[in-house]
Amino acid sequence: MFYLDIEHKLSEERDTYQTNTIAPIWQLKENLKLWLIEMQCYVSEESCLKSKINPVEMLQQIKFVKKQQKAILEFLILESLALEREIEDYKTKALAHSFEEKNGLFLEVPSALLSLECPCPDLKTFLINEYRKLASGYWSKLQEIDQQLEVLCRNTEWNEEDQWVFQTVINQYASDLHKRTKLCLDALQRYLPHKSRRDLVVHKKAWDHYHFIRSQRRALILDWAQTRKAFLLKAVTTAAEALAAHEMEVVLANTRQKQQEICANLKEKVLQWKAQQEEAAKLEAAITARRKEEKDKKERLQKEQEMICRAQEKEQVKKYWAEKQLKWQKQEEKNLQHLEELRKLMAEQAVKDRERVKFRQALLEKRLLKKKELALQAVCEEEEKKKCLELLRQQVAVVAKLDPARVVADTVASKARMGIGTKEEFDIQKPLFQLHTYNEQQIISDPRLRVELALREAGLYKTLYAKEILPKIPPLKLPRRDMESTAFKM
Repeated sequence: MFYLDIEHKLSEERDTYQTNTIAPIWQLKENLKLWLIEMQCYVSEESCLKSKINPVEMLQQIKFVKKQQKAILEFLILESLALEREIEDYKTKALAHSFEEKNGLFLEVPSALLSLECPCPDLKTFLINEYRKLASGYWSKLQEIDQQLEVLCRNTEWNEEDQWVFQTVINQYASDLHKRTKLCLDALQRYLPHKSRRDLVVHKKAWDHYHFIRSQRRALILDWAQTRKAFLLKAVTTAAEALAAHEMEVVLANTRQKQQEICANLKEKVLQWKAQQEEAAKLEAAITARRKEEKDKKERLQKEQEMICRAQEKEQVKKYWAEKQLKWQKQEEKNLQHLEELRKLMAEQAVKDRERVKFRQALLEKRLLKKKELALQAVCEEEEKKKCLELLRQQVAVVAKLDPARVVADTVASKARMGIGTKEEFDIQKPLFQLHTYNEQQIISDPRLRVELALREAGLYKTLYAKEILPKIPPLKLPRRDMESTAFKM
């Protein structure tokens, strides 16, 4: 009924939230869609100004919905904070109740054990005393664990907000994730920048230790519940066996000694069972301690491996820089040696160049002397040539008589222009020169020209077919061998 009431209350609150928050938003959305459709219908008409929906009222409605949503959100935030405080109060009360329940669970003798019908009072007292011893042992262990948890809680100097952020980040990473600790510390440094990495590491170790002790506490409580249940079952069984033995003793009075032996055997079994339970508890504690030791050892080995890897990386970097420095030195020595060789070669080349310059200067002087000699020889030859030509002109000189009348007389060409001395009449239509060529009929009769004109008219003159067929058409008269064309043979 309690759960039904809570479900009914949550359903009513959900309906109220939907009515106050979601319904106005949907109504506003439908109004905006209707207004947009109406504006699109009347966008090209003047009646757009006479629309039923006022944009100012629509903006006011939007602002009102925003203000209402903001107020609801602030109310929800305040309510969530109040719920968090209420949950913390419930946690404190639950811890107090759990302490009282644990006190009653561990130290109080169960009513089933007190109401046992046992014919032997010593056996019942023994069972109750053994239960109290067993419960006190578990109770002392639980108190030690609770004291350790209280010490860890008191030593924590973090505030609630930082602790909440720490728990949220830690819970985001699985326990079997590779490099989980490093990932958690990196995320915590981003979310808690005011905390140093050392503080985070210390708090992480304390938190792991706290959870380890909490797991031990839960395991101890579960173990005690199982042990208590088994002890009660064993006590009831023992009491039933003792009752049956007592009835048998009443029925068979002569078997008293056997009854005592049975009681002794039962007592020995209880002691043996107790020893077994204590041994199982010790083994479980040893297993838990060994697991914790293995976990610490694994973390220590992981840190050592990381340190070894970093040292190896540093050693590799040093070795790399040493090799690089050695290469640079060798390269510098090679460069210096090459520079020295170049200097020697340049010095030898300079000596050779000086010798070559001297040799070239001597050749140039010889060439200049030879040119001067040739120039003198040419001058001499030119003077001799002029003398020879002068002698030759004197030998072929024209000796003409003086005739002044011939100078002013008409020439044959001037007489021809004036028509003096011409016998035939001048024909203006007569061509200046005689042409020796082909006429139109002879040109058209050539089959090559007719095929070319047909191909041009058909638009096939530039095709591959035309290029292939034109060179194969022979002329009417084969040309002479010396007039054969080689244009189409290229």
